[in-house]
Amino acid sequence: MKYVLPTLIAVIFLFAGGIQTVDAQCFPRDPSRPAGPNNPLISPDGTPCVNTVLTAVPFLRIVADARSGAMGDVGIGLSPDPNAMHFNPSKLAFAEQKMGLSATYTPWLRALGLNDVYLAYLTGFYKIDDMQTLGFGLRYFSLGSIPFTDVNGEPLVTGRPNEFEVTGAYARKLADRLSASVSAKFIFSNLAAGQIVSGEVIEPGIAGAADFSLTYKAPIEMRTMTSDLTVGLAITNVGSKITYTKSLARDFLPANIGLGAAWTLDINDFNRITFASDVNKLLVPTPCQGQDCDLDGNGIPDFKEEPPIGAIFSSFGDAPEGFKEELRELTFSFGAEYWYDQQFAVRLGYYTEHFQKGGRKFLTAGLGLKYNVFGLNFSYLIPTTNQRNPLDNTLRFSLLFDFAAFDAEK
Repeated sequence: MKYVLPTLIAVIFLFAGGIQTVDAQCFPRDPSRPAGPNNPLISPDGTPCVNTVLTAVPFLRIVADARSGAMGDVGIGLSPDPNAMHFNPSKLAFAEQKMGLSATYTPWLRALGLNDVYLAYLTGFYKIDDMQTLGFGLRYFSLGSIPFTDVNGEPLVTGRPNEFEVTGAYARKLADRLSASVSAKFIFSNLAAGQIVSGEVIEPGIAGAADFSLTYKAPIEMRTMTSDLTVGLAITNVGSKITYTKSLARDFLPANIGLGAAWTLDINDFNRITFASDVNKLLVPTPCQGQDCDLDGNGIPDFKEEPPIGAIFSSFGDAPEGFKEELRELTFSFGAEYWYDQQFAVRLGYYTEHFQKGGRKFLTAGLGLKYNVFGLNFSYLIPTTNQRNPLDNTLRFSLLFDFAAFDAEK
């Protein structure tokens, strides 16, 4: 029998961002009462028990764009470019260019010495007219080479698991300052196709999903300079569940709701600065802890059996510790960007997540260069805790093509 399930589990947790798993030694603060909002589970040292929200295909939430990556992963309210396809496609209705294209390469887990794991992301858009814009995106995640072994540890084959997503979007202005978009995506995840677990043949996981977003952009009057405020709301990866065998419970996609804003100030003809922030929350059930999690006795935790749409609504009130734990599921991103003469940019950012929900905290920095048709962005992640991140001390970059520059030369 081929045992690849432990490998698959390790891969899923590893590539989800170095997240922490639930501590098996957790126990109720008051052992005489059942665990609940008024009697939370705690670790032996007295700290809250880690209860990370987990999903399948976490590569859908990886921020590939080096511009946003240098600004703490903000992006919902930033000025539109092709990478809006990941954060908020409705921004594309406000794009000044007729069309644009971006290619991004993100090394993954370089700190562990892996050289064949990476994320590639190709995005673009085309403005039909002043009111309508089409966008597309292709995301490919290579997990490198993974050797599979049998129960005795003997080598079987070497697999090359990979995943990809194809997305198309339509954005339209609803008013001078308001736009909306809808996106459809196809998701393919091949982690160990052809291998066998407990007599079940593993197959590629296939799913479909949709994104919905809104953008509001308005000028802000100031005495000595011009500025504008952009606010965006995006609900992403709402779709079917995904599975790799016929007998296993289906897993949730990383459905997410994000709210972001960006304030841009044009100080003069040569200097521009932007301050931005995003708040995100997964629309996925919180894992059950310290109580009967399988009331129907079918061997599958009840929270995993919720339908995708029902799970979106229940995710706002299902945390074992109540509302305070729901607040801990929010992640926060902050970023700043300075442009000189629209040719050279400096960026800084910070990302934070509660330790009970993964504990990712890091600083980011980066540069941007623009010359004629081409733009090049770099970003670098600096960890601020002992929690490992797949992008620790890794340089990533994006290449953008501004086709409007061709018209400017004529």
